[in-house]
Amino acid sequence: MATPVLARPGLTGKFIASQAQERRRYALCLISALTAVALVIHGFHPFAEDGGLYLAGVKRVLDPSLYQVNGDFVMGHLRFSVFAPVVAALVRMSGLGLETVVFLLHLASIWLTLAAAWMLASRCFRSTTERTAAVTLLAVWLTLPIAGTSLMLMDPYVTGRSVSTPMTIFALVGAVDFLRSTRMEGRWNWRALAMACAALAVAAAVHPLMAAYGFGCVLTLAAAATPERRGVRIGAMVGLTASAVAAAMVLRLVAQPESSSYQAVAMSRYYWFLSQWHWYELVGAVAPLMILGAVAWMRRGNRGSAQRELATMGVTAGTIALLIAVLFARVHSTNHLVARMQPMRIFQLIYVVMILFVGAAMSRWMGRRALRWVGVFAMLATIMFVVERKTFPASDRIEIAEDREGPENSWVQAFEWIRTNTPKDAVFALDADYITQSGEDAQGFRAIAERSALPDYSKDGGEAAITPTLSEEWKSGEEAQARLSERTDSERVTMLASKGVGWVVLAHGAQTGFACAYSNAMVKVCRLPEGMDALRVSLRPPAIAAPTQR
Repeated sequence: MATPVLARPGLTGKFIASQAQERRRYALCLISALTAVALVIHGFHPFAEDGGLYLAGVKRVLDPSLYQVNGDFVMGHLRFSVFAPVVAALVRMSGLGLETVVFLLHLASIWLTLAAAWMLASRCFRSTTERTAAVTLLAVWLTLPIAGTSLMLMDPYVTGRSVSTPMTIFALVGAVDFLRSTRMEGRWNWRALAMACAALAVAAAVHPLMAAYGFGCVLTLAAAATPERRGVRIGAMVGLTASAVAAAMVLRLVAQPESSSYQAVAMSRYYWFLSQWHWYELVGAVAPLMILGAVAWMRRGNRGSAQRELATMGVTAGTIALLIAVLFARVHSTNHLVARMQPMRIFQLIYVVMILFVGAAMSRWMGRRALRWVGVFAMLATIMFVVERKTFPASDRIEIAEDREGPENSWVQAFEWIRTNTPKDAVFALDADYITQSGEDAQGFRAIAERSALPDYSKDGGEAAITPTLSEEWKSGEEAQARLSERTDSERVTMLASKGVGWVVLAHGAQTGFACAYSNAMVKVCRLPEGMDALRVSLRPPAIAAPTQR
């Protein structure tokens, strides 16, 4: 009797290889399509928020003559990162404009994040349908806020986190494979271990803090995968918790005394302190732990289950972070070194794992009903689309300067005029809270205008918060620019005369006698008169002469 075709070992191997290749093609097509979808939903705003901080640093590397005044606020946050030199090198080698390079990096970071998530989902779910729903939900929720940490899952601009996020997920994938091989096969999977170590090394090179929390998740995953005998797993978890608390205690004990200026800047970072969070932000911290706790409980009988181990990792890491934040990251602490480490940032990876599990669960409810899939994801995508428009209402959805006739945002128009029409060594003052003004959309002045500016309350305050030596300079600059558009010219001169400021950006309706070379519907750019010290004297109210005796 002839051997059945499928029973032949050679043909069976070819069939399995063909199936694996087909799955890889499907994954590549899905991830590429979801990258485009994510771009449309979440937009691209390269100079907004932290994107402006990072790109100002890149511009400084490309042109060291920029930002000669207050330059520490440009490069300070990059002193432990290779982000700026690497991006600058890509610009030089490619011959492309900076914004084009950054746009391509943004697409690459989304693609890599979704690819890493697919690989992690494939370790948890056998069904292609579950993996598809899991990664699709992640793409739709890519800019979801992480509780009250002031972080998004992934930003609509490029920063060090754009690289560290996919790398830490890849590290989890490598850790899952390594732990599975040691437990199930009794051997060390050196390739998986190398993948985890390399991914963490790359993450550490661009964002050491997020890499540290990624490493913490890998350690917690290893503890969660410890064999269940004689309470070994519980002992590992308790030991990990005790070690983390002890490390936080040591940091608090060795911290240097804080100046009053640093105390002020620390208090401006409300997201460091759980006591300052809104109730819904606290829900955003507790809900993922409850969801992952439910997953771990339902998979408690499945030994070696990646789902159970990742869920246990999320619950344990999140609980440790909450414990440390409650004990050591407090408003009235004697120092704020632990708060400065922002332990709740570990929730970024916890959110990734939670979203993958929620997406897979949704697929089991949606089944093969196409209308359910379309309806659910269209609704979720629409919500995120509307949120993006509410966040950046005055800006283009996808901001690429080389490909547009001119920016839609009036503030950006003024900043670009400054870049073209003012001296490179000009120093500017703006309202200290300009970045939160209506229609400004958190666009960074330095990165767009390529000019020096006094420190602002928001973004420069964040830099001073992690670099205490800048706190005095931040406080002085912030006070000099407080309510700048509401002050009189005399007050402006008095506050700015000693700081080397030659130009100011004021609200369009601000009253001033300064010569304003540029104006639009939102702002105007004015030059302070030369000889500021003499002008300050001339603008003083005249003294009332004493009556003469007759």
